Amino acid sequence: MTTPAAAASPAPAPTSPASSLPGHVLVALALVYVIWSSTYLAIRVMVRELPPLATGGVRFVIAGAVLLAIQRARGVVLPTRREWIAAVPVGVLLFGVGNGFVMHAERSISSGIAAVVCGTTPLWAGVLGPIFGERATRREWLGMALGFAGVVVLSAGGDLTSDPIAAALLLIAPLGWAAGSLWARKLPVARGPSGAATQMIAGGVVMLAVGALSGEHAPEVISWSSAFAFVYLVVLGSLVGFSAYAHLLQNARPALAMSYAYVNPALAVLLGAVLGAEHVGLEVIAATALIVGAVVLLVRGRR
Repeated sequence: MTTPAAAASPAPAPTSPASSLPGHVLVALALVYVIWSSTYLAIRVMVRELPPLATGGVRFVIAGAVLLAIQRARGVVLPTRREWIAAVPVGVLLFGVGNGFVMHAERSISSGIAAVVCGTTPLWAGVLGPIFGERATRREWLGMALGFAGVVVLSAGGDLTSDPIAAALLLIAPLGWAAGSLWARKLPVARGPSGAATQMIAGGVVMLAVGALSGEHAPEVISWSSAFAFVYLVVLGSLVGFSAYAHLLQNARPALAMSYAYVNPALAVLLGAVLGAEHVGLEVIAATALIVGAVVLLVRGRR
């Protein structure tokens, strides 16, 4: 759950088979798979000590400012006032709801489960599509039904019922990300990296404001693990991860670029179990299989 919607309009790309993909595309694909899968575990480590909304707000403001500065140094024209205004609702949905709710939920829910639930984002995009003038096919409806069945299986395991508030926030997060992604297509937001930067800054500022109003405050002492997780999320999760994904959108088939959507949940569960010592029950494995299969149907169906 780390892709600004402004970058979701890929240019025509080569149609060469996977076996003949150039090395730079394979590297970008590997970066997106590994980095974005690991961000869930990094968030889990970070929010053990740091306030989720305030820390997330700082993360996105820094990442957005750096990305905008890089674009300016390259000679790209800065976004207009109209584009900044349009970035506010999109940024709030993508980063305030889509990421902020995940950060809050992961204080009591494992990173693997968070990743599996966030894997339903393409399913929510299919549900909300008709509102934005995008009709779903029968194959896509089948995928949505299969994916939401996975959420039911996951809930039956009890991992989402131990903290009802956290579970509710986690279930809403992919809905916010999907709505923001679809709305970005209708609003006059800046495109490409500049658009992503404006959305990150707008969403981050709102997260900082909400965090301050809710009484969040930083602890007096911060462990090295939490500090490292924060830096990892800013540098790798936001800057490197997004840059690699933007490179894929310009140099690979859309279906290949979007393949992270069904790779990340399974890989995040594996990383949580191996590196985070998180428990993985049969219901988590079954739910992951159902949701990954559902997303494959949707992504390949829209190819």
